[in-house]
Amino acid sequence: MNLTLEGKTALVTGAGKGIGRQIALTLAEYGADIILNYRSLKADIEETQDEIQRLGRKVLLCSCDVTDLKAVKQMTEQGIQEFGRFDILVNNAGITKDNLLMRMSEEEFDAVLDTNLKGTFYCIQAVSKQMLKQRSGRIINLSSVSGILGNAGQANYCASKAGVIGLTKSAAREFASRGITVNAVAPGFIDTDMTAKLSDKIQKDILERIPMGQFGSTKDIAWTVAFLASDMARYITGQVISVDGGMAM
Repeated sequence: MNLTLEGKTALVTGAGKGIGRQIALTLAEYGADIILNYRSLKADIEETQDEIQRLGRKVLLCSCDVTDLKAVKQMTEQGIQEFGRFDILVNNAGITKDNLLMRMSEEEFDAVLDTNLKGTFYCIQAVSKQMLKQRSGRIINLSSVSGILGNAGQANYCASKAGVIGLTKSAAREFASRGITVNAVAPGFIDTDMTAKLSDKIQKDILERIPMGQFGSTKDIAWTVAFLASDMARYITGQVISVDGGMAM
């Protein structure tokens, strides 16, 4: 069996750049039509739109803050009007507001939990209604190695990503009998604009903690998501797949 997503429609949140952008492009390469969600970065999202269209795939842009339940519902309604169905949901939208726990403000804690965890919940709730009618669907949530191991200075981020794991397992149990799988991908340190800004010393320290001795690429994450979105992963649900070079083993 070849990995194909022909005839499928995928919603990817936080698709403006980095991992989200690569996931959207990779799903399109495997044949899916794409709904690109973004909150800002309009120029970046339009560039991604152009690339997907060059692949011969349909694409819909949806500007939406995933922390706004009403806006999320409008986005899903727009997607159904355009494509008639949802086959794949990738919850990638996320933010960081790092600080030491003793100095972390309530705003910093709430903002990260609202986007990373509550936003994921909102999107699952909205999209799953259509998937339940179809009795089929693939939901892939982006967690993090930080949600498994913890990380100093990221109490809010780690809590949100650990929460995504619990949410994934609960949703997987609720939806399994309706042909919907729910899994999580937990990236390690990935070569993105964010890691590029780290000092040489910090990068060296991180690499020493990774058994494979290198950062991952956005394609490593996207390929894993594409597999989980395909029929090849039809019997996998409630799982957390770490793509981290062995960091969390």
